[in-house]
Amino acid sequence: MNPDRIRSWYRAALTIIVLGAMYEAIARSGYFPPVLMPTLEKIGSTLLTGLLDGSILTHTAATMYRVMFGLALAIAAGLPLGILMGRFKPVENFVMPLASALMPIPSLAWVPVFILWFGLGNTVAILIVFYAAIFPMLLNVWSGVRAVNPIWLRAAGAMGADEKALFWKVMVPGCSPFIITGMRQAFLRAWIAVIGAEFLAASDFGLGWVIFDAKEFLNADVMMASLVVIGAIGFAFERLVFGSIERATVQRWGMVRLAKT
Repeated sequence: MNPDRIRSWYRAALTIIVLGAMYEAIARSGYFPPVLMPTLEKIGSTLLTGLLDGSILTHTAATMYRVMFGLALAIAAGLPLGILMGRFKPVENFVMPLASALMPIPSLAWVPVFILWFGLGNTVAILIVFYAAIFPMLLNVWSGVRAVNPIWLRAAGAMGADEKALFWKVMVPGCSPFIITGMRQAFLRAWIAVIGAEFLAASDFGLGWVIFDAKEFLNADVMMASLVVIGAIGFAFERLVFGSIERATVQRWGMVRLAKT
């Protein structure tokens, strides 16, 4: 493994250990009752039990399905639409007012409306995820296309590049940092939306439902174990998915400057 990646993993592990130690110190201080702030040992035991009996995996799979389905729809719609907005002024003039009007409306505000329209179930959660994720994807791609240096386009055109070559060889590499940032932000918004949707839509499966149900019975260890799972998924996606995409694209193409260690 690359030494820089080893150091990066080491720093990440150190950060998590320090945060865990701080939490454990507060939990054992007696400031909060143990039933409200369980120790890491209790949380770990609850998480292990949930993994062994399969309940955590079942709820995680349900939430991941909603997140990935809605996120995929948001990327599939936001990516080409953002490119069209950046390339063609009439498309930007049509879409931007709609985006400006819809963005301030919180995604969770649509949950009651979607429940009335579509009933309870996966459809509502997926639509809420899609709504939450499409705007960061759309606007980042639009900003990326506009940020591509026009000198690069003129230089490539002067060397005989056609529209297809300009798009794949200049436009995509030039706006790729913005695309990846949009995917990161969309993924974050998707998780916020899906947990809230599972709270409000009262589904029987999902990590959001587990947290909400555990709150009713003061099962703080179950709540914290679910939060650990969500955090672990986010960490894994950032390191293994988005990090890999970034290394294979923008870092390889020299489109970003790495921070000094």
